[in-house]
Amino acid sequence: MSGAIQIRRLQSIDERDIQGLSDVLIDCVEGGASVSFMLPMARGKAEVFWRSALESVVRGERLLLVAEDAAAILGTVQVILQQPENQPHRGDLAKMLVRRQARRRGVGAALLEAAEASALDAGKTLLVLDTASGDAERLYSRNGWQRVGEVPDYALMPDGAFCATTIFYKSLGR
Repeated sequence: MSGAIQIRRLQSIDERDIQGLSDVLIDCVEGGASVSFMLPMARGKAEVFWRSALESVVRGERLLLVAEDAAAILGTVQVILQQPENQPHRGDLAKMLVRRQARRRGVGAALLEAAEASALDAGKTLLVLDTASGDAERLYSRNGWQRVGEVPDYALMPDGAFCATTIFYKSLGR
């Protein structure tokens, strides 16, 4: 990592951001993260995903934040704002990804704090998420998230093995 970590909210489609986000996603999937993608993780698949996510940002359906230093995007997180009409107060925290080389340096905690503040600014008072990572579970618990429970065989790991997921929520206040 090169220097201080900055958190930036993306609001438009930029090819440099798509490339940096794709690097993060590929690194995480290749490292075994169960984040909706299977191996092999092709760059084209990552770019299509991020282009679609940024189109959703432009439409106001989600927030997308990145953590970066002077050299590269180190991590990202999304808050899905678009919810059913009977859940206008709720958002889903999604795709919390941190490059393997940047982990355990406060990147995840900084992204989580920024996502919570951004969600609250957007009128969301309840966030939910699911994770298949023990390290992520510890991060969420340390930051006041409440564990709801575990769903067995919820998804597949990138190598095809079944994995459970743990559901968390956090009330941001009203």
